[in-house]
Amino acid sequence: MTMDASRRAFLKRASALSIAGTATPFVMNLAAIGEAAAATASDYKAMVCVFLFGGNDYANTLVPYDTAQYGVYSAQRANLAYAQSALAGTLLNPSIALPNNAQYALAPQLAKLLPIFNAGKMAVMLNIGTLVQPTTKAQYQANSVPLPPKLLSHNDQQSYWQASSPEGAASGWGGRIGDLLQAGNGNSALTCMNVAGNAVYLTGRQAVQYSVTSNGPIALNARNSLQGSAAAATLLKSLISSSGGSHDFELALGNVGSRALNLYDSLSGALAGAQVTSTVFPAAADPQSSLGAQLQMVAKLISVSSQLGMKRQVFFVSTGRYDTHDGLGALHPVLLANLADALRAFYDTTVELGVSSQVTTFTASDFGRALTANNDGSDHGWGSMHFALGGAVNGGRYYGTNPILANNGPNDIGQGRLIPTMAVDQYAATLASWFGVSASDLSTVVPNINNYSGSPLGINLGFV
Repeated sequence: MTMDASRRAFLKRASALSIAGTATPFVMNLAAIGEAAAATASDYKAMVCVFLFGGNDYANTLVPYDTAQYGVYSAQRANLAYAQSALAGTLLNPSIALPNNAQYALAPQLAKLLPIFNAGKMAVMLNIGTLVQPTTKAQYQANSVPLPPKLLSHNDQQSYWQASSPEGAASGWGGRIGDLLQAGNGNSALTCMNVAGNAVYLTGRQAVQYSVTSNGPIALNARNSLQGSAAAATLLKSLISSSGGSHDFELALGNVGSRALNLYDSLSGALAGAQVTSTVFPAAADPQSSLGAQLQMVAKLISVSSQLGMKRQVFFVSTGRYDTHDGLGALHPVLLANLADALRAFYDTTVELGVSSQVTTFTASDFGRALTANNDGSDHGWGSMHFALGGAVNGGRYYGTNPILANNGPNDIGQGRLIPTMAVDQYAATLASWFGVSASDLSTVVPNINNYSGSPLGINLGFV
């Protein structure tokens, strides 16, 4: 490799250091410093991915309610099923009824989301999951179509959800959306923002994710004091941001350091003056959950977006413990209550800020789980049910095809593990289109999207 090529490689990698991991937040923030041209879009939009790590149990989230489905549901998980009488208060009455009089209810712990659904601002995705192309049970059994690699594997399916590629993916579809739209932002480094650490979802081919905590941007250690010495801290900052040398590597590193420090100051200053809202984010019922605090920070970041020159932002928040092989009956209701509290408070805050129609929030998870109970839990599955909410959402209804519930029925691969009839690719393409990605660029964001052009649901699901 020539010296010029080595320099180019270093400079390119310097802009991608944010994938180094959560253990090096300062390095991640050093990387996220690319300044873009002045914003040209006339409006603001934000997408917020809420990732439920572990694989959310679909059957105890969106619960079958009609007599036929409830009978199958309760028979397959006698120790875990909600009593039908407990579901009457969260029964969904969609604007478009499902075939065969099928009905669902939200888990009782999700009751706070029911008014959003009834107001037409929350949509329910039926049987969504990772696919390469539309797949039937016969095709699955004959192995006649490509399938996502390592089905039922946490790491690979988390990655496939976020990136359309298994573990080790270089970029995710949120980051690839950022690639296309970051030039319209006054601070391109704030296009892809992660309040949960690091995720391939927000890594672009050029765009990098900027990590913050629930308390705000991450400061350089010893920013104001180094071993008790302010002078030493000042010297360290000078060394980090120095670009007085003549070597390309030294100049690049100095520019990175200087811009990272300036970006920290800009973001901290903006957040210090963020609008105070009256909506209360409840304390989590489970002390291990920080989802509400993460979404509260997203709301603050959105509230100062105009001050920072932002027009398009993609956010990632997450919570875990959804791998409920056992203890589902005790743990899952707590997880869902935390989820409902956080989503409702965030939605209400966007309404209070006057930006609800500009912010779309959606849930995601590794995979669904098996319908058949495993004693007091459920094992890994495939397809699942998810929600999208926001003022721009065409809600109050279901999207997709409701599955026939059974153990080894026509819609599953055994034990009620659903074969998805809606692809994450279609979910992503619909959100990207709303966000401003052109039809010609959709395949850049979602490489397999053209595989669905002839499917019954089409490329754009129409929920937003």
